[in-house]
Amino acid sequence: MVDPLTTRRVAHRALYVALAALILFLRLLPINPVEHGIPGPDLTLAFTFAWLLRRPDYVPAALIVAVFLLEDLMYWRPIGLWPLIVLGGTEFLRARESASRDLPFVLEMAIVAGVMTAMLTANRLILAVTFVEQPPLGLEILRLLMTLAAYPFVVALSRLAFGLRRAAPGEVDALGHRL
Repeated sequence: MVDPLTTRRVAHRALYVALAALILFLRLLPINPVEHGIPGPDLTLAFTFAWLLRRPDYVPAALIVAVFLLEDLMYWRPIGLWPLIVLGGTEFLRARESASRDLPFVLEMAIVAGVMTAMLTANRLILAVTFVEQPPLGLEILRLLMTLAAYPFVVALSRLAFGLRRAAPGEVDALGHRL
């Protein structure tokens, strides 16, 4: 018989991959309602941060890297750079997950905004040093702002539709391990 905790972890990991694949598919569709408007949010990054801050065991580092590496391949970005930067940002947040568990949502948003800004800056600096062509800074900042604006809705969707909530302080699994 399979442990319910293991089943839940595997189900949420599969759901994360399915959500990332759906977002990837929708972004690859040749439908663009606005020709030169505001870019859409990076929903994969928003879901990754939301899930990581609620249940870090549902999104292991290898899974995050695999999802963003697939995005690099599909979007023709420099292969491996963005997954490496995302891995650094997510591991920074993962190390502070237990400390940020009791923070109000506004402070969580501020931490996420800081990490996303640092990730964008690191990406642009590395691309500039290696003389790789970059999208305009204004579009990148707008994408960052759109991602931050979408983050509360992603958190709400994760909570209401997928039942993803933060572990309560002192909560343990079936084997007595702290969550």
